[in-house]
Amino acid sequence: MPISPCPPIGDSDWPSSVADMREGFAGKLNVYRTMAHHPSLLRSWAPLRQHIVVDNALGPIRSEIVILRTGHRLGSSYEWAHHVSRARSLGISDERIRAVAAMPEGEDGLIVRAVDALFDWRHIPAALESELADRIGREAIFDLIATVGFYITLGGILMTYETPIDDAIASELEANPI
Repeated sequence: MPISPCPPIGDSDWPSSVADMREGFAGKLNVYRTMAHHPSLLRSWAPLRQHIVVDNALGPIRSEIVILRTGHRLGSSYEWAHHVSRARSLGISDERIRAVAAMPEGEDGLIVRAVDALFDWRHIPAALESELADRIGREAIFDLIATVGFYITLGGILMTYETPIDDAIASELEANPI
């Protein structure tokens, strides 16, 4: 197996231009330690990450449904594993998580169909957008679209550079597989 040209950067090699970010979100996960190979991208990423991950109109549960489906559609084992862990920490059952990889019913199904539309058609068709707007609101639709794009970008980085699943997540899923 070839060695990645951009493995996660360790503390001793952390770029000085983003030294202030190492103790925050950027130093906690291999995805951002990989992104640290491009310090200005990592610094620019931070405000969008804050909105997508923390301050979005979807709320934490809907956001995880979007991210899980995006990770599934990408085939990104890193995103899937990390967001199975996060979904569990939010109280989402394994049954519900597994359903996201298939076709769930109800609101989760509506969200999954919207994610799939973005993958398949690069837009959400009008009838589905209207149904979503009635259910979750337009700002949440914008955040759904942005979340998919955000995680497609992260997935591209992760899969291009074969970023390993963080040890704690790998251990968690080994002990309690989905």
